[in-house]
Amino acid sequence: MLKYILKRLGWAVATLWTVITVTFIFMHMIPGDPFAKEGKMPPGVYENLLKYYHMDQPLYIQYLLYLKSLLKLDFGPSLKSDVMTVNDMISQGFPVSLELGLESIIIAVALGVIFGMIAALFHNRGPDYLAMIFAIIGISVPSFVLASLLINYLAVEHPIFPAAMWGTWKHTILPSISLAVMPMAFIARLMRSSMLEVLGQDYIKTAKAKGLSRLLVITRHTVRNAILPVVTVLGIITANTVTGSFIVEHIFAIPGMGELFVKGIFDRDYPVILGSTVFYSAILIFLIFIVDVAYTWIDPRIKLTGGSK
Repeated sequence: MLKYILKRLGWAVATLWTVITVTFIFMHMIPGDPFAKEGKMPPGVYENLLKYYHMDQPLYIQYLLYLKSLLKLDFGPSLKSDVMTVNDMISQGFPVSLELGLESIIIAVALGVIFGMIAALFHNRGPDYLAMIFAIIGISVPSFVLASLLINYLAVEHPIFPAAMWGTWKHTILPSISLAVMPMAFIARLMRSSMLEVLGQDYIKTAKAKGLSRLLVITRHTVRNAILPVVTVLGIITANTVTGSFIVEHIFAIPGMGELFVKGIFDRDYPVILGSTVFYSAILIFLIFIVDVAYTWIDPRIKLTGGSK
C-alpha cells in the first residue's frame, strides 16, 4: 500500500508541475500589457513596476522565481491590488466557493444516485422514462444557461430567491441548482446502467434465492457494487463542477474564486490567474487521489498494490 501511495503522490506532483508550467507559458503568450489599463505613465514609473514584479527578467528567470515562491506557498502579489496579495484573495474567496461547490456536489450525488436507482428498479416503465428525459435535458443545458433561466423565472418574474450576492442560505439555492443539474443528470444515467448490470449478476439471483428481502438485496448487495462507477468519476465531476462555478459565480455576483479568476483574466493579472489555477489544480489532484484510495473501502476486492489491483 505504501509503495502505491508514494507512486500516486509522485504522479500527483508531476501533474501539478505540468499544470504550473503550461499555465505559466500560456499566460505570458497572451498579447497585451497588464499595466495598459493604468493609462499613460512616466517611463520611470513603468520601468519600476516591471522591476518590482520581476517582469524585466527573462522568462525562464521569472519561471524559476515563481517556482521558488510556490515552494513557500506564496502565490505572489497581485498586479492590480495594492492592499491584498493573491494569498489574501484566495483565503477570502475560497470558503465561499467551497460552500457552493460542496452544496452542489451533495445535491448532484444524492439526487443522481436516487434517480438512477429508481430508473433501474422501474426499468422500461414510467419512472424510468421520466428520469431519463430529465437526465437528457440536464446534460444538454449548460450551467450558465440554466443560471440565466433560473434568475429570470425565480428571481425576476417570480421573486422567490435573490438573484445576486452572497449572504444567507437563500443566496445559495439558485447557483447550487445551476451547478448541480448537469452532474446530477450524468450520475443518474451512470447509476441506472450500473444498477441494471449488477441486478443481472448471478450473486444477486443467489441472494434472492436465499430468501433475502428485496430491500436487503438492493441496499446490501446492489447499491454498494453499482455505485463504484459513480465513485470512479467523482473526481472528474468535482473538477467540472468547480470549473463551471467560475462562470456561475460571475453570473450571480458571488464573491468567490470564480469571480476572482474572471476578473484576473480581464485585468491580465498574471499572479491571480496562476495562483487560482495552481490552487484549484492541487485540490483536484488531491481529490482524485482520495477517490483512488476510497475504492478499497467500497469494494474490498480492489487492493492497493504496487503493480496490480
